[in-house]
Amino acid sequence: MTTLITGGAGFVGSHLVDSCVQRGEHVIVMDNLSTGNLRNLERALKTGRATFVYCDVATTVDRLREEILSVSKEPLGQIYHLASPASPEAYNANPWETLTVNGIGTMSLIELALEHGARMLFTSTSEVYGDPLVHPQPESYFGNVNPIGPRACYDEGKRFGEAAMAVAISGRGLDGRIVRIFNSYGPRMDIGDGRLIPALFAAARDGRPFPIHGTGLQTRSMTYVDDLIAGLLAVQAWKPGGVSPVNLGSEEEYTVLEIAAAFAQTLGIELATVSLPARPEDPQRRKPVTSLARSIGWTAETTLREGLRRSYDWFRTEALQFA
Repeated sequence: MTTLITGGAGFVGSHLVDSCVQRGEHVIVMDNLSTGNLRNLERALKTGRATFVYCDVATTVDRLREEILSVSKEPLGQIYHLASPASPEAYNANPWETLTVNGIGTMSLIELALEHGARMLFTSTSEVYGDPLVHPQPESYFGNVNPIGPRACYDEGKRFGEAAMAVAISGRGLDGRIVRIFNSYGPRMDIGDGRLIPALFAAARDGRPFPIHGTGLQTRSMTYVDDLIAGLLAVQAWKPGGVSPVNLGSEEEYTVLEIAAAFAQTLGIELATVSLPARPEDPQRRKPVTSLARSIGWTAETTLREGLRRSYDWFRTEALQFA
């Protein structure tokens, strides 16, 4: 089977590439390296079962078709669309690009999937719920999102991508799936991307207090990347029978201060924090209802402390050289 993974050089995408390669699939990785890194693909490329294509997927289906044909004449069996900036720093620095990859890119990939008869999975986000007024958040919740706010390029880009998938599934026969990812973390995160876990690692590396935006009482459900990849594979193999977005996230809910404290404990250091201004429109509570994911056999199994330990082991040896 030939599988196309967009954004496959990124944090989550590269782990998915590794998993698909290990399953014996031939993987075409399409990425413009705006936030991804070829180092993340070294292991997969060495197997000969992964091929890298430098391309911005926010383009026409004709261009995507040409790029695919340049490396493979085999039909696509699966498409995973992960291409998009995902951290506030990345999408606020590239708001137009964030909108186009989730809008134009998604629509072009849908056309490609229909041409090939391929199964397509679109990775959306818990950000579609905005700053939720319903807690925890079920897939049926419509969200509380500001369409012209400082996070709109990402929130609304993903919401548009979901709408495009829904129309294609309902009206055009697309074999499609939508997942909503909650706060993933783990090895291969970019130390400078500004999200909570990399920011804590960077502060520890530099001997600085941990940066805490706002009160630190806002909650997150941190999902370790290995669990997330298992979830993506499970949803792709599932037969939803319609438009059914699936929450993928841990059911462990912690405040940002509790996460910082757990991280300090993992490193064996005293907890020291510095207060920073709150991020604009930062969601105050975040926790998924995962009954649908559980019904298809998936649940997040890695505890926060275990995930932090594995992440620290990687950052220490591969990225930050703590010791």
